[in-house]
Amino acid sequence: MAAKMLAAYYDHSCDSRTLFADLQIAGDPSFEQHLNKYAVLYLDMSAFIGSIKDGSIVDRIKEKLKADIMAAYPNIPVPDGDDLMETLLKVNVATGHTFFFIIDEWDAICREYMPGTQAMDNYVNWLRRMFKEVNASRVFAGVYMTGILPIKKYATQSALNNFIEYSMVEPRNMAHYFGFTRDEVRALAAAHGRDFSELEKWYDGYQIGDEPSMFNPNSVMQAVDIGRCCSFWASTGAYDAVANYIRMNYEGLKDDVINMLAGGRCKVDPTKFGNDMYDIRCKDDVLTVLIHLGYLSYDWREDECYIPNREVAGEMVNAVMANNWKPLTNVIEQSRRLLQATLAGDEAAVARGVEAAHDENTSILSYNDENSLACVLSITYFYARNDYVMHRELATGKGFADIVLIPRKNVDSPAIILELKVNRDAKAAIHQIKERNYPQKVAEYTGDILLVGINYDRDTKQHTCRIETVHA
Repeated sequence: MAAKMLAAYYDHSCDSRTLFADLQIAGDPSFEQHLNKYAVLYLDMSAFIGSIKDGSIVDRIKEKLKADIMAAYPNIPVPDGDDLMETLLKVNVATGHTFFFIIDEWDAICREYMPGTQAMDNYVNWLRRMFKEVNASRVFAGVYMTGILPIKKYATQSALNNFIEYSMVEPRNMAHYFGFTRDEVRALAAAHGRDFSELEKWYDGYQIGDEPSMFNPNSVMQAVDIGRCCSFWASTGAYDAVANYIRMNYEGLKDDVINMLAGGRCKVDPTKFGNDMYDIRCKDDVLTVLIHLGYLSYDWREDECYIPNREVAGEMVNAVMANNWKPLTNVIEQSRRLLQATLAGDEAAVARGVEAAHDENTSILSYNDENSLACVLSITYFYARNDYVMHRELATGKGFADIVLIPRKNVDSPAIILELKVNRDAKAAIHQIKERNYPQKVAEYTGDILLVGINYDRDTKQHTCRIETVHA
């Protein structure tokens, strides 16, 4: 959409003034300078990837572009041996026309062909020829390229180091335009009678540059259109790549994915990544790829990544389950069974489930640390995020925590309040829940409520559970 919008803006073969007259760009001094002033070359790389599967793909691209140029300028003689750049230069000299080159999904070849193959070598050499050539600035008024990945880092001189990059890791001053802002989504919800809070839970959560709250625009528009929130994540090649990357299971990756599914954050160094989807060398590379693909959000101030919203969390679970990555599929299945046991009031099964999770996650948690016990509950019940909104409220005093699960709209299940005690008993945990005033979020809820008390014995490492129901 953005690429075709720019084609309409720059192309001198049409008059697109009315399309832009009521937009912000019309008030910019550059509007009259650039509107419909250039010959536009538009190249959709994904179209070639779908139709050509051998190493001749770059030659075919060059042939088709040259043929289009010669058809548009039939009176300019071009020898058969001239390449595309020489052809464009002859047109420029003869007509004074400069070109604006738009390449959509420029990195499609990079995702399809491995480095070192003929197609990749030909592509890199062609990009150098087009954009590093001495006459490039004379021929091109500008070049705009879209893609998933930033430009690959080469050991030798980059083919494209004269470009300015705007990425999920470094959006520069364009972060505001990477998605929908909170105000934009609120206005859309009001205009179409949709529930903003539901749109927020499903599609908000991306921190891009200095923008703290960005929404997935495609998903927002589809949810507004059909009138309900669900996952609109596309099952594309990128989805398959995610499943393969997390299955690599670099040291600590399993723990990080579990932690993020439970609402936590993980440290990441995106500077190590070579911007090559085939050259994945460490956990940081995997996490950085997931940031560029939109599966994770990146906080540049803290160098942390996290799963931004419910939609992406669901797709992350799907990617794990589809590839049967056992270190995580077991945890996901245990979490599903634990939620079922809780709703069924099976106290023994809940105690066993929490105990197993506590033992299994000592690699990321200090086993006897009080805050870690609350983390265990967050991790153990992360499957509940499909149907519940989780509120974790650290208590004062000894630091033990309540976990409050409020059913999402249209979910016919009771709310759940979990209280954790250490070296006491599960009844004491239930008693403490009753003594306290329910949190405001629970007070607003009018359905049944499950009170779940869990006690952990430091000496025996045993967990016990008590469940009671408060009827509406």
